[in-house]
Amino acid sequence: MRLYADRPDHRARQLVADLGLLAWAVLWVLVARVVHGAVLVLAEPGRAVADLGRSISDTMGNAAGAAEDVPLVGDELSSPFDALGEAGGAVTGAGEGATDAVQTLATVLAVVLVVLPVGWLLLRWLRWRLGWSREATAADRLLRYGADGLPDLELLAARAMATAPLPQLARLPAGTGAGWRAGDPAALRALAGLELRRLGLRVPQPDERVS
Repeated sequence: MRLYADRPDHRARQLVADLGLLAWAVLWVLVARVVHGAVLVLAEPGRAVADLGRSISDTMGNAAGAAEDVPLVGDELSSPFDALGEAGGAVTGAGEGATDAVQTLATVLAVVLVVLPVGWLLLRWLRWRLGWSREATAADRLLRYGADGLPDLELLAARAMATAPLPQLARLPAGTGAGWRAGDPAALRALAGLELRRLGLRVPQPDERVS
């Protein structure tokens, strides 16, 4: 399977497209990292609330333990502290829930910022590159089908006659169409050359064997 064209200009466009895709992916990964970090800043209040809840819960737990040691009224004295400790636990849970929600949002935004723009360009790039690779590989096979290893240009010439733009066909030598119908080698080579140049492939020289 071919990855790059023979002609330098065509190959240069392919390399620029490949590097452009890579640069595009790196750009959006960097953007996603910046956005991820910026959104995580919003989690700081949730962490502060969770820390405050834990502090209240620990303090009230210690106070309840100390109140229980008071003779006769220890249970009554510790009850308010136990209630405050439970409230501190609820505050901790709320803060941790808010923090988890912000972290999830940051992760989802980062993934979306990478997948959508990079995936959109990747699909276009793959359609273009794989389409070219299939056509170029098929053209290579056609060139190897000729007798005695010489390239068989008839199908490539017919393809050019059917699909080449009229301005390109008009620039061919006069009588190329009639020569193609008559099987003239020069006409076949001229027409096949249009198709091969469109794909960025090298046009075989006369009597050149293709391995």
